[in-house]
Amino acid sequence: MSKMIFVNVPVRDLAASMAYYKALGFSHNPDFTDETAACIVISETIFLMVLTHDKFRQFSSRPIPDPMEQTQALYALSCDSREDVDAIATAALGAGGSEYRPAQDMGFMYSRAIADVDGHVWEYVWMDMNGMS
Repeated sequence: MSKMIFVNVPVRDLAASMAYYKALGFSHNPDFTDETAACIVISETIFLMVLTHDKFRQFSSRPIPDPMEQTQALYALSCDSREDVDAIATAALGAGGSEYRPAQDMGFMYSRAIADVDGHVWEYVWMDMNGMS
């Protein structure tokens, strides 16, 4: 079995978060979705769990930082091409996201960082592994 990752993030408005990620082309798994949480399917092995604050508190007693003010983490997601990076960034901006950092072009690597509607930062990146030498 392939390794899987489930990224859990607290969100202020579950419906808005679900709509945002749907606009980026991701689906959700209804088996793990209810009025407190949604499982966003990024790939066969990558899942984003968007959880209401009350639901998130069931997993952690630590304070929930405000991602609009503090950095919790930066999530990087690989893309197949520069065009795919631009396409998902454009969709994210159109769905209510905001540019976190201008595009970075290092020749062998191209990325754009977009904050989602809650302020969680996603970096969409393409790398030419052969061009890294």
